Amino acid sequence: MMQLDWWLGLAGGLLIGTAASLLWLLYGRILGVSGVVAGLWQQTGGELAWRVWFVAGVLLSGLIYRLSFGLPEISLPYPWWWLALAGFLVGVGTRMGSGCTSGHGVCGLGRLSVRSVWAVLVFIGSGVLTVALLRHVLGVM
Repeated sequence: MMQLDWWLGLAGGLLIGTAASLLWLLYGRILGVSGVVAGLWQQTGGELAWRVWFVAGVLLSGLIYRLSFGLPEISLPYPWWWLALAGFLVGVGTRMGSGCTSGHGVCGLGRLSVRSVWAVLVFIGSGVLTVALLRHVLGVM
């Protein structure tokens, strides 16, 4: 683990909180990244511009991080398509659950929403169950 990991995590958390606060203050919208991205294809009057800028900002921040700090050394013991399949399933799940970790975990918990507390508990429980099944039942991980 790098010595600056805690600092980068703190900076990332502050940026997420700032983005969520600005979106609420400027547009009156609760931040949920899956909803923002889905809204790019499900147009509702006059909301395309901020959604495009938000997604562009997310993508550019990754590029800026890479240019500033480089990429960490990682090795994946699984084929790339496992990650693609997992990402797809997470996307489907967030649309079915009407929200993702940013919407429920960051904004919902911050607003003391009971619905979001339950959603986050389901997210965490599903993750624990998935890892337990893959590791201890199927022996994949």
